[in-house]
This record gives sequence, structure tokens and C-alpha cells, in this order.
Amino acid sequence: MPPSTQPPSTQPPSTPTLRAAVRVVVATASGLLTAQAFPTHDVWWLAPVGVALLSAVTIGTRWRLALVLGLAHGLGFFLPTLSWSGVYVGNLPWVALSTLEALYIAVMCAVTTVVQRPLLASRLRPLAYAAVPLAWVLQEWARGTTPFGGFPWARLAFSQADSPLAPFARFAGAPGLTFAVASLGVLLHLAAGELTHRVGRPRRGLPAAHRPLGAALVLLGLAPLGLAVATTPPTAGRAVSVLFVQGNVPKPGLDFNAERRKVLDNHVQGTVDAVATGHPAPTLVVWPENSSDIDPLQNADAAADIDMALQAVKAPLLVGAVLNGPAPYISNASLFYRPGSAEPERYVKQHPVPFAEYIPYRSFFRNFSDKVDLVTRDFTRGHEPGGFEVPVAGEKPYWIIPTICFEVAYDGLMRDSTLQPGRGASILAVQTNNATFGYTAESEQQFAISRLRAIEHGRSVVHVSTVGVSGFINPDGTSVDKTSLFTAAARYGSPVVRTEVTPSDRLGPVPEYAAGLAFAGLLALGLWLRRRTARVVRADDGPSAPATERRDRVVV
Repeated sequence: MPPSTQPPSTQPPSTPTLRAAVRVVVATASGLLTAQAFPTHDVWWLAPVGVALLSAVTIGTRWRLALVLGLAHGLGFFLPTLSWSGVYVGNLPWVALSTLEALYIAVMCAVTTVVQRPLLASRLRPLAYAAVPLAWVLQEWARGTTPFGGFPWARLAFSQADSPLAPFARFAGAPGLTFAVASLGVLLHLAAGELTHRVGRPRRGLPAAHRPLGAALVLLGLAPLGLAVATTPPTAGRAVSVLFVQGNVPKPGLDFNAERRKVLDNHVQGTVDAVATGHPAPTLVVWPENSSDIDPLQNADAAADIDMALQAVKAPLLVGAVLNGPAPYISNASLFYRPGSAEPERYVKQHPVPFAEYIPYRSFFRNFSDKVDLVTRDFTRGHEPGGFEVPVAGEKPYWIIPTICFEVAYDGLMRDSTLQPGRGASILAVQTNNATFGYTAESEQQFAISRLRAIEHGRSVVHVSTVGVSGFINPDGTSVDKTSLFTAAARYGSPVVRTEVTPSDRLGPVPEYAAGLAFAGLLALGLWLRRRTARVVRADDGPSAPATERRDRVVV
């Protein structure tokens, strides 16, 4: 039949474009599911499910499609998880931050598929799946360090505070816990592939030659779960009495401190009222970040208020304060007051938050939003880890180690502060202010990070916010006396002080270095396989083989 008289095809279109669109939908859904693993949803097991779906839709694709799929997953994940970032400043900062974070996952997926493709066509096929958890660790390291010092929020590890995997943080920290979550995701992907097959076709398992390596990698992927389940983080230590005060603010929002004196008075009064209950005197009182936005080192009234609380409680007082200087900057500081001492010791926040506590390239970003001018003066950066010795009558002193707000999300800052030489037993204090995020999930997300840090460093944590949530966290990650949002509260607790150096602290950044070396090794192996395949094809085809045939056979 002549071509002009052939009837049109009646088969439904099954085009690469349609298949790619389906993959994008699944990738977006995988991101949305991953978001449900984080507070306040707390369905921790959806994190590995999200990784499994993303792995399934990206494996074997070209890098350009993988880039789009990673972006779709990232937007589905970060837009709901970071929605608190725009609650008072509008959609532009929220969408911009979520998109920036999503781009890291997009690049991760693109690079991972480049590594995987030659491995999938070789006898080393199982190694293609091993690339996924390694890539997750490196992706989180990259977005936690760049740009402007990075933003390591919403890491897979930080969704696991209630998971059976949480004790693994004691051995490999947050990077190791992310590796464990992503490994479970890959194993779910492989298990689903083994359990499902097309109708009328035999089930396709791994070829016999692949099975020993595949079995070894499965055992490696399950090892963190086995170690976590078999581990009970130790909680033994000397109990000390600590009081935290959550003073509350007049109203939530960016102008939470419009009545700065009221915020300070709330914390003074909360301390005085707690003492009046007749509870035995604590060894330490902890106030949150921004509890004194009036510089008590320059303002006599603020200093007198703090002294009133100090005299009432007759114990050292840790105050979160904003200090005027060094000019032209201001400082976000923890001030440690001792009864009878004229001047407080201080710790200055080492990692001010870009676009919240300082504005990089202010004139440039003003072109996109005038909200940058809400930050009228930039915060300076501290250069030394904090730590203050707390005296205890008739007993050995202990150390309180302050961390201010978002610093709790940075591995190195927490580790360096905990491991400062010359210190004895210690507890950690996370001083934060969540008033600028209203009734959102941000407070719960931050509290979950503190719970993981307690396990990672084997320390009790006093997590205290101006508005909640606050609470005492045990070294095994469990919490007591947790408060509600936008309420005034004061709680006495008995955290234990400990001297242990956990395996995670001993390893430091080694898990990330190891992930980087292993991923680079897989990349080098893939490049070698690609070159070897190309040489074999050229030798088989000879110089006279058609170019199109040679090209088709080289692609792996």
C-alpha cells in the first residue's frame, strides 16, 4: 500500500514526553511524602518512602531529565516544610529559599544518574544503587555550607527523632543518620522492584553474577538500622537542678520586640514567680534568645532588672541578649551572670542567619524586596565556641554550653562547642526565639533537631524559646516538661551532666569525607567502564561499521 493511503494509527500515544510527565508527577509526590516525615506531621517512615520513589523515577534516566525530577521532588519537599519562612515576610523569600534548596536536590539527581548509567550496564550493577545514599549525604553537606554558610535545615536526619533509627546518630551523627534513611529508601526501591512485574512477564531478579555484591550492599544498608535498634543511648550522670523561663512576647510577628521592655519584664517576672513557689534553688537559670533586646551592658534599667532576677534566684543566670556593638554592628549574645559578679561572661553567635540577622549585598537584594530593610543593622559574627562554668555548692562545677537558635542545625558548631578542651561534665543550652514564625511548624522542627543533637553528643539539652516550644531533653532524645506556643512558662528540671565523648564526636566530619571519597570512586569506576565499553565497541565494529550503529552500541 502506498504511504499516502495508509490508515492513521489508532494506538494511544506512548511518547517519551508522556512518560517523563508521569515521572515528574511521581517525583513531586515523593517530595510531598518526604515533607510529611517532619514535624508537625512526624510520620518518620515517609522519609525513606520518599527517597525510594525518587530513586525509582530517576534511575537510568538522562541527566537532564533527572535534573527536572530532582527539582520537582525538591519543590514538593521544601515548599511545605519551609512554609514558615514566609509567614510574615511574604511569599517571595519563602519561594526563593525553597527553590534554592530544591536546586541542590536537582543537581544531586543529575550527578547521580551520570554515575549510575555505566554501572547499570555492567556486572557491578548493585553499586549503582549505592550511589543514592552517598549522594544524599553530599547534597546535604553542600546546601549546609553554601552559599553564605549554608542552610542545613530539613535534612533527612532531622525527621527521625521518633524513629528506631535515631540512636544511630550516636555513632555517625546527622550525616550518618541521613545515610541510613536514604539506604532504607533504596532498599525499599529494590524490594518493590522484586515484588512487582509486568503481567505476562516473568519476574526479573538480579542475575546470579550480581547477587553476592547485591547481598553485601543490602547488609550494609541494613547495618545502621540493626545497630540503632540494638543501642540504648546511655543517660547516666549527675543530676543538677536547672530552671528555664519562657517569658512570652506581647504578640507574634516581626515586631515581637516592639515592646522590648515588656519582653524583658516577662522573663524577670517569670523567674521571680518560679522562685516564689518554694522549689529548692536551682544551680542555673536559662533564659532564651532575645530575652533582653535592650543591651544590659549599656542600659542601667535593663541591668537592674536582670540583677533583680539574679538576686531573687541566687543562682547563675544565662541570658539571651542583643548587644550594641562592636560598631557599626550589633551582637546576638549569651550573657552568663554570676551572683556577686560585676560583669557577665559572653558568647557571641558564630553563625548569624543571612537575610534575617544580616543582609549580604543589601543594595542588590533590595531590587527584589524592600523587606531587606527590616534588618536595620547587621549582626556581627562571633569567633569562639561558648561555654561557662557553673559552680555548685558542695559539689564539682559543671559547664553549660550555649547554642543560639539556628546554630543547632550546624554539625561543626555543636561539635566544636561540646568538645572544647579543659572542660568537665556539661549540658547543652539551645536558646532560641520563635516569635517571628508564629504558630507554624518551625518551633517543633527546631526542637526535633535538639533531640537528635542530644543523642549525637550524649548530652542533656535545655531547649528554651521566648514563646515555645521549650523543654528538657535527655541524652537519649526523650523530652520532659515540653511547653506550648505563645504561653508564659517556667519549668524546673533535673538534667544529667555528662563527660562522655560519643563515637560521633570522635569521628567528626569523617562520615562526610567517606561519602565523598566513595562517591568519587563510583564516578571514576563509571568513567572507566564507559571508556572500556567504547573501546570494545570500536574493536568489534571496525572502522567500516556505520557511525549510527557504533553510536547506538556505545550508549550505556
